[in-house]
Amino acid sequence: MLGHHYTRSFLETAVASVNAGCNLELSYGMRNNVFMHIPQALAMGNITLQMLRDRVRPLFYTRMRLGEFDPPAMNPYSSLDLSVVQSPEHRNLSLEAAVKSFVLLKNVRGTLPLRAQDLSGQRLAVVGPFADNPRVLFGDYAPVPEPQYIYTPRRGLKMLGANVSFTAGCSKPRCQRYSRGELVRVVGAADVVLVCLGTGVDVETEARDRSDLSLPGHQLELLQDAVQ
Repeated sequence: MLGHHYTRSFLETAVASVNAGCNLELSYGMRNNVFMHIPQALAMGNITLQMLRDRVRPLFYTRMRLGEFDPPAMNPYSSLDLSVVQSPEHRNLSLEAAVKSFVLLKNVRGTLPLRAQDLSGQRLAVVGPFADNPRVLFGDYAPVPEPQYIYTPRRGLKMLGANVSFTAGCSKPRCQRYSRGELVRVVGAADVVLVCLGTGVDVETEARDRSDLSLPGHQLELLQDAVQ
């Protein structure tokens, strides 16, 4: 609210937020956060003790429902250990979620899906900055991934036994340096081409917005060259 000039200080912001019904502040890494000024607002009479209790009550009600105050023996998660992390059951569930969440915008002449049995003898080209870069495949607020468990498009297709060739064209999503000659060579020798483009957290995240929806850097040029 300070940045939008709705208030002029953290104290005013705390008062306005509490009065509006806000009872939780996301202030990770901020020692002098907004809600630390609530005691001062209370002492000055800008908010009442009853109002403060009304804001706090649902927070603790939710925490109690989540079992935060229960003995560890009552918490079903207490019995879990690291063996459940990346277990076959969970990896299969992740695969199912990925398969079911794909969005297909157009399927000209029934090109998709590509089936493993149909790829024998086919030459595949996987190109683009998202084709084989595990780091850029995760969005904002994602956990720190284990590289051994990440299946990039290139790695996944090679598991099918297909004859896969690869070039990124540009190594990073911003795609400021583009190797057109290498891309044309790889794509020209292929029967099927998969172009992997996008933005990623290098280009846009929370508090880092873009002014348009264009593909970054030379990515559109890369796509056009692959199509031609």
